[in-house]
Amino acid sequence: MTPEKHPISVDDLYKIASIEDPRISPDGQWIAYVLVTVDKMENGYKRNIWPVSIDGGDPLQLTRSGKDTQPRWSPDGTRLAFVSSRDKKPQIYLLRVAVPGGEARLLTSLPNGAGSPAWSPDGSRIAFLSNLNAEERAREDRGEEDPKPADKLEAKYQQERKEYEESQRWEPRLISRIPYRAGTSYLDDRYAQVYVVPTLEGKDKAPPRRLTSIDAHHDQPQWTPNGHYILTARSLLPEADQPGRQSSLFRIHVESGQAEQLTEDSHTDFAPLPSPDGQWIAYARIPLDDHYNERDARLVIVPTEGGNLLELNTALDRSVGVFRWTRDSSALIFSMETEGSTHIYRASIMEQSIETLVTGVQEISSFDINSEGGITFTSATPDNPSELYWLPPGAAASIQMTHVHQDFLDAIIVQPFHELRYTSENGQEIQGWYILPPGYEEGQQYPLALNIHGGPHIMWGAGTQSMWHENQSLAAAGYVVFFCNPRGAAGYGEAFQMALHANWGDVAYKDIMTGVDTLIAKGFVDSERLAITGGSYGGYMTTWIISHNDRFKAAVSQRGVYNLLSFFGTTDIPLFVKDEWGLLPWEDPIFLWENSPLAHAHKIRTPLLIEHGENDFRVPISDAEQLFTYIRRSGGIVKMIRFPRAGHEMSRSGEPQQRASRLNHIIQWFNTYCTYD
Repeated sequence: MTPEKHPISVDDLYKIASIEDPRISPDGQWIAYVLVTVDKMENGYKRNIWPVSIDGGDPLQLTRSGKDTQPRWSPDGTRLAFVSSRDKKPQIYLLRVAVPGGEARLLTSLPNGAGSPAWSPDGSRIAFLSNLNAEERAREDRGEEDPKPADKLEAKYQQERKEYEESQRWEPRLISRIPYRAGTSYLDDRYAQVYVVPTLEGKDKAPPRRLTSIDAHHDQPQWTPNGHYILTARSLLPEADQPGRQSSLFRIHVESGQAEQLTEDSHTDFAPLPSPDGQWIAYARIPLDDHYNERDARLVIVPTEGGNLLELNTALDRSVGVFRWTRDSSALIFSMETEGSTHIYRASIMEQSIETLVTGVQEISSFDINSEGGITFTSATPDNPSELYWLPPGAAASIQMTHVHQDFLDAIIVQPFHELRYTSENGQEIQGWYILPPGYEEGQQYPLALNIHGGPHIMWGAGTQSMWHENQSLAAAGYVVFFCNPRGAAGYGEAFQMALHANWGDVAYKDIMTGVDTLIAKGFVDSERLAITGGSYGGYMTTWIISHNDRFKAAVSQRGVYNLLSFFGTTDIPLFVKDEWGLLPWEDPIFLWENSPLAHAHKIRTPLLIEHGENDFRVPISDAEQLFTYIRRSGGIVKMIRFPRAGHEMSRSGEPQQRASRLNHIIQWFNTYCTYD
């Protein structure tokens, strides 16, 4: 007898895994990928590398440290390079995949770690990145090394001494640039430099050799097919604020280290990828104009020796994601977000035509192709939070290669998504989705949980992986869950994104509330029991909406932007305000203030729970503190929950216990104010 399924719970978060970074072996027979699982005991995550045959069968676990990422096959397919933090600092390891149970060999042992490995075409070398400051680069150039410890005790002392001296360098911390902090930590004075290291074993192996020496971060290195050059991208203005937003492509000669700039400064250029025949360089670019944040990333190719460039995805009016060359250099395979899903396309160079290869309601986060045209990809769907798939060459349907969630899905109720397209202001069509609670009975009415995405230029869909557990959990708690992509969202074209320019609140307000009213008109939502939540820009919209009407009975605002004036001076992306609003704070402070939810916070009468991470450097917690005080002192019902150590990504990749706690608090707050007396 099949056991009866039960509704999903918040604690089921610990059972959800994800699959990352699939890579196909050169012979096209194996797919290596990273399996990410939640470690409840350690309140963290484990990452291990697994290969699976394209012919089917059970995947094999290749590494077991729980700290392994970035699998990269050697050109002959006999070895796998990967990055592991099994010994504190991330380093590059090599593993002979033909030797069952073989041990991984440490390839790098740099003081600051190593990552982003890339094999040379002949497999004799690996290019990679490592972070150093100017003093460390000078010491390395002089050939200076730390003395070798005599024993383990001395090695332990040396390590502790280094850590102490490093901490003392930042007491006090002298700030001279923007940003000076990001994620959940402060930035140091080290920058990612390009190295090359031989892969040979034995006594004759040479140490890594650094090719660059500049105070700017270099992107993932890519070898040219002849092995003479490495392509990368870096900032043209490393001393400028937010230097990464103006990057250019560079070609570095492997033997001399001489770097040549390949692109102009009118665009942000990144992710260079040479064609297998060496004739073209593909890359992505974004115009550096007044609508920088609202522009799509264009997929571009340019002749290797210079010449006219060609944009491949302009007609699609969507932003390019991951891209790969076909073996014969005749086409590029690329992913693209559109109308709530991610699809994979093929752009022919000669015909300048585009065809769709992988479609459907899903979020494809990464993919790879083999020499015969087969495609492997990781995907989240409305029915499954993450699996690996394989599309054989010429096939019409993909094959599911992993079943990491099968037992979990067999035990729980997964509620289906229902698309809702409706007309907002000026006839604009808006796409949304809703989920009915388990046990839904026709004729009954249920409370609504409205969820608003951040960005503002991202999109959600029925397959959005980061929201899969949360949406199902809110439905399981008895709510009709609704979300949409109001104007400003990605996936609907640049004009759709630009419609939000200098008007975050009013434009999206109309789109979102029209969706709420459309859903209420269907008859299964109780209009007296409406709840609302959202994070980041979604937090902005949550407080904007409840400060402009009293229809919602409960609200939870997460890591939101509430004061555009103070946000400009505290965020790690201050140029974001100029991009989105077309001005700087001192040019029209009244305008920015009037468009800040904080200016209207004294009108809020909806009970509000404010959630924020104490180490959020994208939207610092000072925004939440101001909002809490304004509402508290103006007589509203408000509480604030602060998560120590947490940053802006806490709900998606933060400590599992904090993620579960956050969702429990949201549901409890909604239940407190959306239940009948």
